Amino acid sequence: MALGKGAYLRSITSSHLLPSIHVGTELEGSSPPSVFIGSWNYPKVYAGPMIAPLHGDTRILDMPESWIPERRSQEEIISYRMSLVRGKLMQDVCELDSRFAGQLREIALSAGSIESEASFEQVPRGFSISEEQTSFGPSAGIERLEIESRAWDPKLEKIYYDTDLPAASAIASLHANGVPFTSIQKALSVGALGREASRKMVPTRWAITACDTTLGDRLLRDIRQHQVIDTVMVHRFSSLHNHYAVILLPTPWQYEWMEAFLHVTGTEELIFSDFEQNRGKRGYSSVGGCFYSCRMALLEALSREQKQAGAIVLREARKGYIPMGVFNVRENVRNAMLQPPDHFEDLTSALNSVGSGFQLPVSRFVDESSLLSDCLRMKQSRLPDFVR
Repeated sequence: MALGKGAYLRSITSSHLLPSIHVGTELEGSSPPSVFIGSWNYPKVYAGPMIAPLHGDTRILDMPESWIPERRSQEEIISYRMSLVRGKLMQDVCELDSRFAGQLREIALSAGSIESEASFEQVPRGFSISEEQTSFGPSAGIERLEIESRAWDPKLEKIYYDTDLPAASAIASLHANGVPFTSIQKALSVGALGREASRKMVPTRWAITACDTTLGDRLLRDIRQHQVIDTVMVHRFSSLHNHYAVILLPTPWQYEWMEAFLHVTGTEELIFSDFEQNRGKRGYSSVGGCFYSCRMALLEALSREQKQAGAIVLREARKGYIPMGVFNVRENVRNAMLQPPDHFEDLTSALNSVGSGFQLPVSRFVDESSLLSDCLRMKQSRLPDFVR
């Protein structure tokens, strides 16, 4: 393809000037709780809290799991994120015994919002917008951080003190016990999970994909034991300038993710895709972290329903769309899988129905696909059958 996904998304993000909050070099407020661990210069990275110049319960500012069910608009979510001020201090990821590392741990494991005071080296400026991680507002080097004493989330606290439990098992245990994905990811980021000798800070972007991948792999072991569905099923959902169709196939697990960006910046009609067959995938996905976020959400739903299926996921990002992090994919697919499915006798019928909800002809997805086109060839379907 002429333009890679990474370059395309950078062209979107560079065109947006978001209304970031203005603060001075002294800040008193509440952390949702929220922390951010950078990846530049690893293993010595910039780490720090994210604090809003607000007091009280600010959890909604860093709670992606609630935004779509509560019908928060894209503008509201961006406003939440731009109100978070990031403090940063260079840290070795293996040094978890410093006072600052301990404060970040206190914030990440807190049972609720935590009152904080910070002094910055200069006035925080700018903002961050990314497809991989949730956006945030201005940032600056931090000189001083003071936080209130606050009780930890009991489930996170229990896992933190289990220093013999591998990180993958800790992630799976927390998920099985209903701890929100965001809370698990933050605990991993601050080095609060895993065997004691192996613990270290994990950059936020890496921690998100690590949690998605770990949970997905664990869930896949479970769904391989379940019976394959006996019909083609389609779940649909739309929010935040995105439309999704999840097509479940009566096959053992296989998965293809296809995303179209339609007139987001102009007249472009771009499709990016990747897939894994039943035996799994080698190497990191060419489409980035969204591949693993979608995969985890699918496997989570199949495990909950005790079913096995193949999955083709079609996403159409439309005019007005702004990259806000892979939560956008994970939570949209989670909500799609909660919708009652439509049932079809065959894949061609499903695609004909799915096409009515997309602006781009479904044949365009088929042309760019791997698994989808293979499934159609196996059924001897013909592209002219498809409608818009």
